Amino acid sequence: MDEIFLIDVRKSILADNENQAEEIRQDLAAKKVFMLNVMASPGAGKTSVIIQTIRRLKDRHRIAVIEGDIESMVDSEKILAEGIPAVQIQTGGACHLDAPMVTAAIDGLALDKLDLVFIENIGNLICPAEFDTGSDLQAMILSVPEGDDKILKYPLMFSICDVLLVNKIDYLQDSDFNIELLRRRALELNPRIQIFEVSCKTGVGFETWCDWLAKRVELKTN
Repeated sequence: MDEIFLIDVRKSILADNENQAEEIRQDLAAKKVFMLNVMASPGAGKTSVIIQTIRRLKDRHRIAVIEGDIESMVDSEKILAEGIPAVQIQTGGACHLDAPMVTAAIDGLALDKLDLVFIENIGNLICPAEFDTGSDLQAMILSVPEGDDKILKYPLMFSICDVLLVNKIDYLQDSDFNIELLRRRALELNPRIQIFEVSCKTGVGFETWCDWLAKRVELKTN
Protein backbone atom coordinates (compact mmCIF):
# COMPACT_ATOMS: atom_id res chain seq x y z
CA MET A 1 0.00 0.00 0.00
CA ASP A 2 1.59 3.25 -1.18
CA GLU A 3 -0.95 5.62 0.34
CA ILE A 4 -2.35 6.06 3.82
CA PHE A 5 -6.05 5.26 4.01
CA LEU A 6 -7.60 7.81 6.34
CA ILE A 7 -10.80 7.05 8.22
CA ASP A 8 -12.29 10.18 9.77
CA VAL A 9 -14.18 8.57 12.66
CA ARG A 10 -15.51 11.86 14.00
CA LYS A 11 -16.98 12.84 10.62
CA SER A 12 -18.65 9.45 10.29
CA ILE A 13 -20.07 9.58 13.82
CA LEU A 14 -21.50 13.06 13.32
CA ALA A 15 -23.03 12.13 9.96
CA ASP A 16 -24.71 9.06 11.45
CA ASN A 17 -25.96 11.17 14.35
CA GLU A 18 -27.41 13.81 12.01
CA ASN A 19 -29.30 11.15 10.07
CA GLN A 20 -30.78 9.78 13.30
CA ALA A 21 -31.63 13.30 14.48
CA GLU A 22 -33.53 13.96 11.26
CA GLU A 23 -35.55 10.79 11.80
CA ILE A 24 -36.43 12.05 15.29
CA ARG A 25 -37.57 15.40 13.87
CA GLN A 26 -39.77 13.73 11.30
CA ASP A 27 -41.32 11.44 13.91
CA LEU A 28 -42.02 14.33 16.29
CA ALA A 29 -43.44 16.43 13.46
CA ALA A 30 -45.83 13.63 12.52
CA LYS A 31 -46.98 13.39 16.13
CA LYS A 32 -47.06 17.20 16.60
CA VAL A 33 -44.66 17.14 19.56
CA PHE A 34 -42.25 20.01 20.20
CA MET A 35 -38.81 19.24 21.68
CA LEU A 36 -36.41 21.69 23.33
CA ASN A 37 -32.76 20.81 24.02
CA VAL A 38 -31.44 22.62 27.11
CA MET A 39 -27.68 22.93 27.57
CA ALA A 40 -25.45 24.65 30.14
CA SER A 41 -22.44 24.33 32.39
CA PRO A 42 -22.81 22.33 35.62
CA GLY A 43 -24.57 24.47 38.21
CA ALA A 44 -25.98 27.03 35.77
CA GLY A 45 -29.51 26.02 36.76
CA LYS A 46 -30.79 23.72 34.02
CA THR A 47 -33.12 21.70 36.23
CA SER A 48 -34.35 24.76 38.11
CA VAL A 49 -35.12 26.64 34.89
CA ILE A 50 -36.94 23.63 33.45
CA ILE A 51 -39.01 23.23 36.63
CA GLN A 52 -39.92 26.92 36.74
CA THR A 53 -40.93 26.70 33.07
CA ILE A 54 -42.96 23.54 33.67
CA ARG A 55 -44.89 25.16 36.52
CA ARG A 56 -45.99 27.96 34.21
CA LEU A 57 -46.82 25.81 31.20
CA LYS A 58 -48.19 22.52 32.51
CA ASP A 59 -51.77 23.81 32.48
CA ARG A 60 -51.35 24.77 28.81
CA HIS A 61 -49.29 21.87 27.48
CA ARG A 62 -48.70 18.20 28.18
CA ILE A 63 -45.02 17.94 29.13
CA ALA A 64 -42.30 15.33 29.65
CA VAL A 65 -38.57 15.56 30.33
CA ILE A 66 -35.61 13.54 29.11
CA GLU A 67 -32.90 13.83 31.75
CA GLY A 68 -29.25 13.30 30.85
CA ASP A 69 -26.65 12.64 33.54
CA ILE A 70 -23.38 10.78 33.82
CA GLU A 71 -24.71 9.15 37.00
CA SER A 72 -27.65 9.46 39.46
CA MET A 73 -31.38 10.05 39.05
CA VAL A 74 -31.61 13.14 41.27
CA ASP A 75 -32.94 15.49 38.58
CA SER A 76 -35.50 12.97 37.31
CA GLU A 77 -36.83 12.63 40.84
CA LYS A 78 -37.30 16.41 40.99
CA ILE A 79 -39.25 16.34 37.73
CA LEU A 80 -41.44 13.47 38.90
CA ALA A 81 -42.20 15.44 42.07
CA GLU A 82 -43.75 18.08 39.79
CA GLY A 83 -46.13 15.45 38.40
CA ILE A 84 -44.30 15.32 35.07
CA PRO A 85 -43.09 12.09 33.42
CA ALA A 86 -39.33 11.75 33.05
CA VAL A 87 -36.95 9.36 31.31
CA GLN A 88 -33.42 9.15 32.70
CA ILE A 89 -30.41 8.63 30.44
CA GLN A 90 -27.27 7.64 32.34
CA THR A 91 -24.31 8.01 30.01
CA GLY A 92 -21.77 6.34 32.31
CA GLY A 93 -19.12 8.88 31.39
CA ALA A 94 -20.16 10.30 28.01
CA CYS A 95 -20.14 14.10 28.10
CA HIS A 96 -23.18 14.70 25.87
CA LEU A 97 -26.46 13.26 24.66
CA ASP A 98 -26.74 12.19 21.04
CA ALA A 99 -29.59 11.26 18.72
CA PRO A 100 -29.47 7.48 19.37
CA MET A 101 -29.69 8.11 23.14
CA VAL A 102 -32.61 10.47 22.63
CA THR A 103 -34.34 7.95 20.37
CA ALA A 104 -34.13 5.34 23.14
CA ALA A 105 -35.57 7.84 25.62
CA ILE A 106 -38.40 8.87 23.30
CA ASP A 107 -39.37 5.21 22.96
CA GLY A 108 -40.12 5.33 26.68
CA LEU A 109 -42.58 8.23 26.33
CA ALA A 110 -46.21 8.21 25.26
CA LEU A 111 -45.81 10.81 22.51
CA ASP A 112 -49.49 10.75 21.61
CA LYS A 113 -50.17 12.23 25.06
CA LEU A 114 -47.52 14.98 24.86
CA ASP A 115 -47.07 18.44 23.36
CA LEU A 116 -43.67 19.44 24.74
CA VAL A 117 -40.54 17.46 25.61
CA PHE A 118 -37.55 19.02 27.36
CA ILE A 119 -34.11 17.47 26.99
CA GLU A 120 -31.81 18.33 29.88
CA ASN A 121 -28.41 17.69 28.35
CA ILE A 122 -25.17 16.90 30.20
CA GLY A 123 -23.57 19.86 32.00
CA ASN A 124 -20.93 20.83 29.45
CA LEU A 125 -20.44 23.69 26.99
CA ILE A 126 -18.33 21.74 24.47
CA CYS A 127 -19.59 18.32 23.35
CA PRO A 128 -23.38 18.94 23.51
CA ALA A 129 -22.95 21.76 20.98
CA GLU A 130 -21.64 19.29 18.39
CA PHE A 131 -24.39 16.64 18.54
CA ASP A 132 -27.83 17.20 17.05
CA THR A 133 -30.53 15.68 19.26
CA GLY A 134 -33.39 16.10 16.82
CA SER A 135 -34.86 18.97 18.82
CA ASP A 136 -36.91 21.83 17.37
CA LEU A 137 -34.97 24.45 19.31
CA GLN A 138 -31.68 24.61 21.15
CA ALA A 139 -31.42 26.66 24.33
CA MET A 140 -28.46 27.35 26.56
CA ILE A 141 -28.39 28.73 30.07
CA LEU A 142 -25.62 31.03 31.27
CA SER A 143 -25.68 31.99 34.94
CA VAL A 144 -24.41 35.36 36.12
CA PRO A 145 -21.80 33.84 38.50
CA GLU A 146 -20.11 32.17 35.50
CA GLY A 147 -19.14 35.54 34.02
CA ASP A 148 -19.98 37.36 30.79
CA ASP A 149 -16.80 36.13 29.06
CA LYS A 150 -18.07 32.57 28.55
CA ILE A 151 -19.08 33.54 25.03
CA LEU A 152 -15.43 34.20 24.18
CA LYS A 153 -14.37 30.79 25.49
CA TYR A 154 -17.20 28.67 24.05
CA PRO A 155 -18.39 30.44 20.88
CA LEU A 156 -19.76 27.29 19.20
CA MET A 157 -22.37 26.79 21.92
CA PHE A 158 -23.59 30.37 21.59
CA SER A 159 -23.57 30.19 17.79
CA ILE A 160 -25.74 27.05 17.47
CA CYS A 161 -28.40 28.02 20.03
CA ASP A 162 -31.73 29.63 19.25
CA VAL A 163 -32.19 30.83 22.82
CA LEU A 164 -29.91 32.20 25.53
CA LEU A 165 -31.34 32.26 29.05
CA VAL A 166 -29.25 34.43 31.37
CA ASN A 167 -30.07 32.91 34.75
CA LYS A 168 -29.51 34.12 38.32
CA ILE A 169 -29.88 37.77 37.40
CA ASP A 170 -30.59 38.42 41.08
CA TYR A 171 -26.76 38.28 41.42
CA LEU A 172 -26.22 41.16 38.97
CA GLN A 173 -25.99 43.94 41.55
CA ASP A 174 -23.24 42.09 43.43
CA SER A 175 -21.14 41.20 40.39
CA ASP A 176 -19.22 42.81 37.54
CA PHE A 177 -21.22 40.83 34.97
CA ASN A 178 -21.87 43.14 32.00
CA ILE A 179 -25.14 41.96 30.52
CA GLU A 180 -25.20 44.57 27.75
CA LEU A 181 -21.73 43.48 26.63
CA LEU A 182 -22.85 39.85 26.64
CA ARG A 183 -25.96 40.73 24.66
CA ARG A 184 -23.92 42.63 22.05
CA ARG A 185 -21.38 39.84 21.66
CA ALA A 186 -24.09 37.19 21.42
CA LEU A 187 -25.99 39.03 18.70
CA GLU A 188 -22.81 39.73 16.75
CA LEU A 189 -21.97 36.03 16.82
CA ASN A 190 -25.54 34.80 16.31
CA PRO A 191 -28.02 37.48 15.11
CA ARG A 192 -31.00 35.11 15.38
CA ILE A 193 -30.51 34.25 19.06
CA GLN A 194 -33.32 35.18 21.47
CA ILE A 195 -32.09 36.39 24.87
CA PHE A 196 -34.10 36.21 28.08
CA GLU A 197 -33.02 37.35 31.54
CA VAL A 198 -34.46 35.18 34.32
CA SER A 199 -34.11 34.36 38.00
CA CYS A 200 -35.32 31.07 39.46
CA LYS A 201 -35.08 32.65 42.91
CA THR A 202 -37.36 35.63 42.25
CA GLY A 203 -39.27 34.42 39.19
CA VAL A 204 -38.30 37.51 37.22
CA GLY A 205 -38.39 37.04 33.45
CA PHE A 206 -40.15 33.67 33.40
CA GLU A 207 -43.52 34.95 32.19
CA THR A 208 -41.88 36.51 29.12
CA TRP A 209 -39.80 33.40 28.41
CA CYS A 210 -42.70 31.01 28.92
CA ASP A 211 -45.08 33.01 26.73
CA TRP A 212 -42.48 33.04 23.94
CA LEU A 213 -41.90 29.28 24.25
CA ALA A 214 -45.63 28.47 24.45
CA LYS A 215 -46.26 30.28 21.17
CA ARG A 216 -43.56 28.18 19.45
CA VAL A 217 -45.05 25.00 20.87
CA GLU A 218 -48.55 25.97 19.74
CA LEU A 219 -47.37 26.69 16.19
CA LYS A 220 -46.35 23.05 15.92
CA THR A 221 -48.99 21.29 17.98
CA ASN A 222 -52.17 23.09 16.83
